[in-house]
Amino acid sequence: MSPIDEAARQRYADYTEARQAMLAATDTKHAPWTLVDFNDQKRGRLTLIRDLLYRLPDTRIDEPLPTLTPLGHESFEEEFGGKKPIKPFG
Repeated sequence: MSPIDEAARQRYADYTEARQAMLAATDTKHAPWTLVDFNDQKRGRLTLIRDLLYRLPDTRIDEPLPTLTPLGHESFEEEFGGKKPIKPFG
């Protein structure tokens, strides 16, 4: 913790009051605020991503799945060279 963090702790009530005033003045139906608890960084990020995905409109198009011709051999394992993909979620 830095001296700035320590000073901010002493002003917590002031910051809370200012935040509430800002939200009351700027939160509108057209442009609402979304608050996310980031005390747990990983959970906060996942919560934010989930909220964003839930807000996206459903644009599915009912189309038949394509049928693929069999390869005639086993699938090859993908190679990534020097760069590796990120770990899957979960």
